[in-house]
Amino acid sequence: MHSKESNLKLVVVGLLLGILMSAMDNTIVAAAMGTIVSDLGGLDKIVWVTSAYMVMVMAGTPIFGKLSDMYGRKRFFIFGLIVFLAGSALCGTSTTITQLAIYRAIQGIGGGALMPIAFTIVFDIYPPEKRGKLTGLFGAVFGISSVLGPLLGAYITDYAGWQWVFYINLPIGVVAFILIMMFYKESVTHSKQRIDWGGAFTLVGAIICLMFALELGGNQYAWDSAVILGLFGGFAVLLVAFLLIERVAPEAVISFSMFRKRLFATSSLLAFFYGSAFIVATVYIPIYVQGVFGGSATNSGLILMPMMIGSVIGSQAGGLLTTKTSFRNIMLLSAVFFVAGVFSLSTLSPDTSRLMLNVFMALTGFGVGFSFSVLSMSSIHNFEMRQRGSATSTSTFMRSLGMTLGITIFGIIQRNSFTNQLSDAFGSNADTSAFGNPRAALTPEARAQIPAPVLEKITNALSGSVAHTFLWALVPAVLAFVFVLLMPGDRLTIHRKAPQQAGRQE
Repeated sequence: MHSKESNLKLVVVGLLLGILMSAMDNTIVAAAMGTIVSDLGGLDKIVWVTSAYMVMVMAGTPIFGKLSDMYGRKRFFIFGLIVFLAGSALCGTSTTITQLAIYRAIQGIGGGALMPIAFTIVFDIYPPEKRGKLTGLFGAVFGISSVLGPLLGAYITDYAGWQWVFYINLPIGVVAFILIMMFYKESVTHSKQRIDWGGAFTLVGAIICLMFALELGGNQYAWDSAVILGLFGGFAVLLVAFLLIERVAPEAVISFSMFRKRLFATSSLLAFFYGSAFIVATVYIPIYVQGVFGGSATNSGLILMPMMIGSVIGSQAGGLLTTKTSFRNIMLLSAVFFVAGVFSLSTLSPDTSRLMLNVFMALTGFGVGFSFSVLSMSSIHNFEMRQRGSATSTSTFMRSLGMTLGITIFGIIQRNSFTNQLSDAFGSNADTSAFGNPRAALTPEARAQIPAPVLEKITNALSGSVAHTFLWALVPAVLAFVFVLLMPGDRLTIHRKAPQQAGRQE
């Protein structure tokens, strides 16, 4: 018995390392992004480094969730680890921003298996009375990885080279691989189901068409060009095909029947809105700090710390509160802080002090932290074991979808705002190409070469564009608040005599 308990603890360590690695990946890369762009160039393609990863996470998540329900969690968690590590190794060899985006997509395929399957395994191997504490622990790892990521990313970028922000995954992943392979003995009973490949391909195809249309429209092609209209047309056709396929598929990749449960539906939509707003802070705060305040990547890494520490506290608080009050009450507190934080960030300017920026970051981080632990529990609430993989992966998919669309749409908003403000500052007929690329202002060496009046105009434009982007990010943040109010009053209830039951059914 003692040996079995020890094995379970080692399994949890392996899962936590897997989550640490995949959760840290976005923040560690975000902290290094300014340096990566100044080295490889291609600021106009910066969103693809993040969105390529997100698209593939999104594509893989529902498929791996369904496969794990059918054939077992272990083999697909291991597969995800191997692919993620292979992608990490390739990322470190990138010589162009396009190449890096392609390798990040490979990483994303592996990431699509790691997160949802890890959470599902915990729900499989532990009874309800232990899940709250463990979910809080997993939420804490989210927070710790968020704190560790920017610091580690900044330190590695300054002292070892940005390539090592990807190579650092290799030792962590190898330890996780060994622990899961040796100590996780899962049940061999799994329900055989059909994979809805038609639904998976049409959904991913629709999202990719939409993203390319939004990214290229008004930039490389006119909005009314055949290419952009064709992409929007492809999105519409594939979306309709997806909806039709899902209505008749015996085992839909996104099961609409799950959304009949109000708690699951609202939790999934909250994951979408939180993801789309929070990704803006993760990507654009480091760019703002390096471009406006100046300094090295370490500055942008350190400046993210208050947000990430706030998320640790929020995650822990959320996990602990799940046994004391309803999911809705916890998320209401979360949404208030989150909206306040995003609104505060929309007031950023070159005159914003470091102290105030720290306060804004902490507010935002604390608000979003609850969603890491609480939404993972509320989305799986009331589902049987054979549906847990699908439920968790659908919720994760919705967060990934929000992040993917968020970084694409808000990337367009930031880019257009920056271009417009540069035109206002230097005149609409002025050639701003020589100093209009903010990556020129992202390194201390380059900043020293730019005349002070010109640098001031560039930093004002960059700061204004980032603040404008946060103002638009208030839209999903406020929508999140609205959907919290629509959540039912379900809560995690521990029955001493029947620990298998966790909460009342709808």
